[in-house]
Amino acid sequence: MSVELRIHRLAGTDDLPLPSYMSEGASGMDLYSANSEPITLAPGDVRLVPTGIRIELPHGYEAQIRPRSGLAAKHGVTVVNAPGTIDSDYRGEVKVILGNVGREPFEITRGTRIAQMVIAQVVRARVIEADSLNDTARGAGGFGHTGTK
Repeated sequence: MSVELRIHRLAGTDDLPLPSYMSEGASGMDLYSANSEPITLAPGDVRLVPTGIRIELPHGYEAQIRPRSGLAAKHGVTVVNAPGTIDSDYRGEVKVILGNVGREPFEITRGTRIAQMVIAQVVRARVIEADSLNDTARGAGGFGHTGTK
């Protein structure tokens, strides 16, 4: 299944690739940084990194922004609000909230593949206030509850 994703490049970003799938079976498209100067993410830093693109999704879809596994495993660089959500009615620049949970600084130069974007269908819930909920075997147990029995 495929949907149409319209992409608008911001001025001065013609040198950057558009988001792209890196293999036939890839779920996410790589996003590229559009910073004009290098950004150094020190350990513990969180920065908003521009991509230089705006997107238009069909109604009923979202773009999920996720970490790239290689950056996370090798450098401790992750998407802080993973998965970040871009709603179908948002038309501003796509920016990625990157954080460094590693031990070494990480430099982001223009064109670095910084995250991946997965397009997903959204189901909206009808909220119904209830006086009670149906019982289950688990009940209210949570936060590791199922691993203790």
